[in-house]
Amino acid sequence: MSGPNIPSDGLTDQDIRNILVNSKRIAVVGMSRDPQKPANYVPRYLLSKGYIIVPVNPTATEILGLKSYRSLLELDTVVDVIDVFRPSEEVLGVAEQAVKIRPKVFWMQEGIYNEAAAKLLSANGIKAVWNRCMMREHMRLLGSSS
Repeated sequence: MSGPNIPSDGLTDQDIRNILVNSKRIAVVGMSRDPQKPANYVPRYLLSKGYIIVPVNPTATEILGLKSYRSLLELDTVVDVIDVFRPSEEVLGVAEQAVKIRPKVFWMQEGIYNEAAAKLLSANGIKAVWNRCMMREHMRLLGSSS
């Protein structure tokens, strides 16, 4: 599901700003080794802004010089945000893992939305953001202040 068929996540600019300001450690599910892909340059941008990036990719051992984990369940650190670069139909499985590790926020990148995942996250007290680019939101809301 993408484009105009995706409902709003209902979050305000202040909600998004609070997430960006109060989060430090971000697990990036589907992080890519390809510097041309958003799943690489978005976390690279976030890294440059002082966030701690934790790559999650079952086919990589290291991305951007950072240890990569095969799944969220293998993480050996607590994360504030899970940033998802996976197709919408794969997001529910990622959300099921997220519920087990309890991040504050589950962020589905631009064009990504899964209603069942959003409901599961909400039922478990995890804030869900969807159809938003974390880099674009950071630039728009905090660009001049970081």
